[in-house]
Amino acid sequence: MKISVVGTGYVGLVSGVCLAEKGHQVICVDIDADKVERINRGIPPIHERGLEALLRENLGSRLRATTELREAVLATDLSLIAVGTPFDGSEIDLGYVVEAARQIGAALAEKPGYHVVVVKSTVVPGTTDQVVLPALEAASGKRAGPDFGVGMNPEFLREGDAIQDFMHPDRIVIGGIDERTTEVLAELYGVFPGVDVIRTSNQTAEMIKYTSNSLLATLISFSNEVGNLCAALGGIDVAEVMQGVHLDRRFSPILPDGSRLRPGFTTYLEAGCGFGGSCFPKDVKALVAHGRKAGAPMEILDAVIRVNARQPQEVLRLLGKHFPSLQGITTAVLGLAFKPGTDDMRESPAIPVVQALQAQGAAIQAYDPVARHEAEKLFGNGTITYCDTLESAIRGAEAIVLMTRWEEFAALPDLLAGRDPQPLVVDGRRMLDKHRIPRYDGIGL
Repeated sequence: MKISVVGTGYVGLVSGVCLAEKGHQVICVDIDADKVERINRGIPPIHERGLEALLRENLGSRLRATTELREAVLATDLSLIAVGTPFDGSEIDLGYVVEAARQIGAALAEKPGYHVVVVKSTVVPGTTDQVVLPALEAASGKRAGPDFGVGMNPEFLREGDAIQDFMHPDRIVIGGIDERTTEVLAELYGVFPGVDVIRTSNQTAEMIKYTSNSLLATLISFSNEVGNLCAALGGIDVAEVMQGVHLDRRFSPILPDGSRLRPGFTTYLEAGCGFGGSCFPKDVKALVAHGRKAGAPMEILDAVIRVNARQPQEVLRLLGKHFPSLQGITTAVLGLAFKPGTDDMRESPAIPVVQALQAQGAAIQAYDPVARHEAEKLFGNGTITYCDTLESAIRGAEAIVLMTRWEEFAALPDLLAGRDPQPLVVDGRRMLDKHRIPRYDGIGL
């Protein structure tokens, strides 16, 4: 199929590149000319494992980028809207989505054939039918249904693993206003045989996305709340508690051969310094706000956000147990991105921790394998020394704070072996063996 993808952020660019890899002809559209130029040179504007290789492989044959939305829509059969939907505290901002719909509609006014417009951006239930569809009709002068299709196709991509998730999906959700729309979407995803496909309404497709993210966020905040209770009671390690919970056969089934299946979702049942990123915080807050407007308060999800907002303070509390004052204390901050595998720092738990360390006068030595550039834009260079290696970040440190679960940080016990005096290590992700570090403290311990 011939596809235009409007928006080249994490969702748009990954979707476009992967669909091209699967054999479709893809035109990526963005208003940022510099970003478009970089993409056409094979340089992704975001860090995502495996993205650059696939981009370069498909450029010039099945994929290209442009700033000309009209041209892209006229040349394709289906358009995916994958623009940002920022949250302002009371509702998501649909400005980018509506503008994309208007421009697509204007192009459809000139197009004689049938075209399908699909919302891939994360939007609250009702948005596709009640906002996007009318905008398309108004700009095109045509009617949704007989003249063009309108669908909703949520993404389930984890930053850092987005290529893997797109190329090997666990489900495909197809929403549409009619059967003709869903048939076109089914053809688009026919290149993924054997995958469970849900065909449903646009509103239900929108709700599936929000419910999925909200459930995972709830598991994290639940685990963190349990961890905080373990720390308050004393003599209990939340890591051991959750290990015992995970062995419930409903969480990790015992197979006929006696081995255990350990589902990936159990990683969300581990205590840490909180969740961040562009999805969980925004989506949970948006669903809470949407429920409030609908007269259905989301009390559990409201608590999920409150627990998560407090969680970075646990890291600071642990530091405060060992240092009456952080003024002048050389403190290594390991990890700045909200999770490993990405340079995305949006809503990262490291942000309030670094800001508090700055306010308290700590001498900060920060290291993240890929997020340094984003951190420099956010924090500046004045009070932070950005390091190029893990070894240089911990050199001379009196305290070490681990904020992101990068695999290379597992080498920390070996790097600290024999050091005198030993620094305090505050493990905000509980990824290190507490028995291998002389001065260890961590979330839920």
